[in-house]
Amino acid sequence: MHRFEDQTVLVTGGAGGQGSSHVRAFHAEGANVVIGGIDAERGAALADALGARARFTRLDVTDESSWSAAVRAAESAFGALNVLVNNAGVQNPPASIEETDQATWTRILDTNLTGTFLGIKTAAPVLRRARGGAIVNIASTMGLGGTAHYAPYVASKWAVRGLTRTAALELGRDHIRVNAIHPGVIATPFIQEPAAGATAAIADFYSPEPYAIPRLGEPTDVTRLLLFLASSDASFITGSEHVIDGGLLLGPALQAETA
Repeated sequence: MHRFEDQTVLVTGGAGGQGSSHVRAFHAEGANVVIGGIDAERGAALADALGARARFTRLDVTDESSWSAAVRAAESAFGALNVLVNNAGVQNPPASIEETDQATWTRILDTNLTGTFLGIKTAAPVLRRARGGAIVNIASTMGLGGTAHYAPYVASKWAVRGLTRTAALELGRDHIRVNAIHPGVIATPFIQEPAAGATAAIADFYSPEPYAIPRLGEPTDVTRLLLFLASSDASFITGSEHVIDGGLLLGPALQAETA
């Protein structure tokens, strides 16, 4: 039995490196998938590749009317919405706080924080009509500490933590669970290519060699955790935070002893 048979899942940023992994996995588990994003070519191509039970809808997560249209499209295509994955996010080019312009600050928070807020706000009534469901917000290990030169991104992900907990309290009695995932350094174009205005990728600042699990994460690592949190297997989990970073936040690991 597929875990998401007869359920509809909306994934924002659904055509990206992590997003497409999530979309494919939900679809393989029997879900109807709605791929939300601004890249119509990539989103439509993914929906076409999946075939039945997949739709692309253009979604600018910073625009409330765009959110309303996307949620209506999900209900129109599949009759309900059961799971929302707030996956869309953008990274700022590395710069000190003093060198970060307000336009960059606003752009990052509009996407990463306001986009998540609008997703919860718009999806909640639809999930309530479906008699409950799950919202999973993709945050970051940068939301659990400080990272020099990434103030807008760090601030946005810290704020997503509070938003997640507040939404869990407000929606719990409607049988809507809200949780957050904090990925570490995941091998996607998001961290392997420079952010707009940058010359170096974020991956250039991290080496997995000290991690307890000495490798970069793969999108499928995050996807497997996401599927669990969105499923009925996690029916008693809400307002929680789940770190998936190979031990990045733990500090340097002891080297294995040689024989």
